[in-house]
Amino acid sequence: MRTAETGRLAAWGGLALVLAGGLALRLWGVRQGLPFVYNTDEGQHFVPHAIEMFAKGTLNPHYFANPPAFTYLLHVLFAVWYGGAAGAEHAMRLHPGSVYTLARVAVALLGAAALWLLYLVGARLFCRAVGLLAAAIEAVAFLPVFYSHLALNDVPTLAPLTLSLLGTAGILRRGRARDHVLAGVGLGLACATKYTAGIIVLPLLASVFARLLDAGEDGARRALTGLLVAGACALAAFLLANPYALLDYARFSEELSRQSSLSAEAQGKLGAPRSGGFVYYLWTLTWGLGWVPALASLGGAAAVWCSQRRLGWLLVPAPVLFLVFMGLEGRYFGRWLLPIFPFLCLLGAYFVVVLVRALSRRTSMLLAAAPAALLVAAVLAQGLIYSVHAGLVLSREDTRTIARRWMLAHVPLGANVVVEPISPDDWDSARVGSEACPGKLWCKYPSEFSRITPSGALTNTLTKLTIEDYERTLAPALIPYERNGFCCWVLSGSTQYGRAYADPAAVPLAIAYYRALARDGEVVFRASPYRAGEHPSAFNFDWSFDYYPLAYNRPGPQVTIYRLHGGGCG
Repeated sequence: MRTAETGRLAAWGGLALVLAGGLALRLWGVRQGLPFVYNTDEGQHFVPHAIEMFAKGTLNPHYFANPPAFTYLLHVLFAVWYGGAAGAEHAMRLHPGSVYTLARVAVALLGAAALWLLYLVGARLFCRAVGLLAAAIEAVAFLPVFYSHLALNDVPTLAPLTLSLLGTAGILRRGRARDHVLAGVGLGLACATKYTAGIIVLPLLASVFARLLDAGEDGARRALTGLLVAGACALAAFLLANPYALLDYARFSEELSRQSSLSAEAQGKLGAPRSGGFVYYLWTLTWGLGWVPALASLGGAAAVWCSQRRLGWLLVPAPVLFLVFMGLEGRYFGRWLLPIFPFLCLLGAYFVVVLVRALSRRTSMLLAAAPAALLVAAVLAQGLIYSVHAGLVLSREDTRTIARRWMLAHVPLGANVVVEPISPDDWDSARVGSEACPGKLWCKYPSEFSRITPSGALTNTLTKLTIEDYERTLAPALIPYERNGFCCWVLSGSTQYGRAYADPAAVPLAIAYYRALARDGEVVFRASPYRAGEHPSAFNFDWSFDYYPLAYNRPGPQVTIYRLHGGGCG
């Protein structure tokens, strides 16, 4: 009894350390970029929709490309924190940085809650050591740490998803009614937060099937009844967190189909990887989770499948099928893998514990302690190093903010400028602004329109394009046009020109434009996100925005400001 009590206290102490450390990593640099929201998805989706609900006086999000559970959570949080609709709208109008900080802190707390739930799952399925190590792996893994700094739905999904997995573990071990309720509620809330979290239904079905195999006639009836309870709870939780999926079914169905079609499209973004989704996601695991924990999860999958087949059915098929499904989609980004991180962390932790136990059987516990510590350190080291680096980077000023400050000191108010779409619309906003462009510090060239023909010639016909097509609006003929139109300042960023240089054959006119700009323009300012002496990394849709490489010293793209001369620029 004394030994068990000591083990329990040690596990709780370790868990407290993991939760505190995981939360600290998630809060470190949480105000990065503010008051400007430089992540496009963060600036366009959940926080703005939560605020718009106050202005429109309805809970219908009129938007289902992403499920609204996280939006509703933020809406309630803002209402409570700011004392109602008027206070929330006032804060967003005058102090948007505080609104986004609150939303990001909520994400970080949900990420930490997911760690606690993961510990409980590991302890219920295996032992406290597995639960503690699984929570530690997820606590330091780069992808869940980095995306805890943004008000997006990826990390918040982990909490209800892991809650469902906890209920599923309870079904397998005990089969109580409360476990079915927990599994169902978690499933419904997870799907109402991110659609792909529906993968968590597979372990739920596996656990119920395992109960059926053990049960007689009465047990089978109880197992099927439990499945119905879990299904009813899942549906109720989903509709509670996404009521307009039913009340506005036509729009919900339409946008869900459109989102599914977009995900299935071939990767159409300039500079996107062409290696294929499956290869890309396997590569993502080597840095988003880490080489050692990724390989350990593979070993854990083999070990649990061979030794505990029912646990294997619960933990192995879901991540494998998720990888296959997501790998077959046309578009792929590292953070889309997060729904299977709890599975991978559990399997990796199980494999390490199996190795440690094998070592202890062959030698004394004292002699096994050193290699055991090395194994644990190896499985945590990569994630810890890169997550600490992320905190350091995100706690520093963004290159776009630095460039804006330089422009305030050197570029006259109301001057015509060309700013590539690397910053939000309010980046050049001002309460007073300039006479030439009220509400704006400078008059920006309309970069969302193209006046270039396919041959690269100028035309008076303007064609509106999306931000993804910006590089296709460029050609050398723009340089004299900008100069003669008094657009004498050009701000360029690596997250735009990097796309062109990643696939120069697709946009030869853009490559020619950048060469002409470098030849004809005078570089008057540069802001680099890299450490001194480090060379810029090649453009990558994850690493150019997640700042994973250790070469990064601060967030943001490499910014170059050119001054044009001649013509209208004097």
